Amino acid sequence: MQDLIIYDIIGDIHGYADELVELLEQSGYTKTGSVFRHPKRKAVFCGDFIDRGPQILDVIHIVRNMVEQQAAHAVMGNHEFNAIAFHTECSEQPGSWYRPHTSRNTQQHQATLDQCRDHELDEALDWFRALPIALDLGSVRVVHACWDPKQIALLETRLIEQDRFNPSFLAEAADSEHPVGNAIERVLKGPEVTLPDNATVVDKEGHTRRRVRIRWFESPEGRSLGSYAFPVIPGLEGMAVPASVRPSPYPRKAPPLFIGHYWLDGRCDPLLGPNLACLDLSVAKGGKLCGYRFNGESVLNPHAFVKVSARGC
Repeated sequence: MQDLIIYDIIGDIHGYADELVELLEQSGYTKTGSVFRHPKRKAVFCGDFIDRGPQILDVIHIVRNMVEQQAAHAVMGNHEFNAIAFHTECSEQPGSWYRPHTSRNTQQHQATLDQCRDHELDEALDWFRALPIALDLGSVRVVHACWDPKQIALLETRLIEQDRFNPSFLAEAADSEHPVGNAIERVLKGPEVTLPDNATVVDKEGHTRRRVRIRWFESPEGRSLGSYAFPVIPGLEGMAVPASVRPSPYPRKAPPLFIGHYWLDGRCDPLLGPNLACLDLSVAKGGKLCGYRFNGESVLNPHAFVKVSARGC
């Protein structure tokens, strides 16, 4: 057997440390010194530790200490990647950044900027750069947004060749026409399709979008765009799924896969299939912080989810 360790997989935290502590304690973790530990289990974090919430530094300290003391694993989320790019100056264009400092990008990152002093942010960025893109732990897999084996392999190879997230890698990642840029978008941010006929939707942050995320883990056959969007988007039921869509259906016999990223409603069922779950239940929008107590099963247990409501909700 490849691994005997059992895991608690935890979804997007976004600076909600009190809820994280409550979830860990409910799952049997106790704090020894600066580290939460379980005598028999390890936590696995799905990324997106920063931005939006009120306790970003506390979340970073909890997760980083657990990872460094081998009480947990963690993968990178798109917010950690965005932070690296936001704070890395373009080597060939001084005064510009690999994630442009637009009002929208700055607003998304503002809570982190407000809560972290320069040296604290530098230390966090150094840790983010060391995070893996995805984890295959034998009995279970974890990625922030999309499990695409070819794209994950491409990114892992390129990160080794480029010495992790250096300016050369970030230049490739910022180019939507470059294979690395395409892979970053797909693996960390999730596949999207452009809406037809200049149609638009408004996302949870109030931004008008012409592109929507899709249920890449399933075939689009027989679906409208409204039901193939992820999460489902009312009003698009009459639209066809574009022929350009590139799904990566997740095999039913593959090890269980856990993702975050998708801002599901806190009342949603996180179970997406017999071996697939999304653990992002929008704690940063008054939803819930969600985890799953994994015990080596090949078919996920609908009663193994642990949920903590956002404070005041």
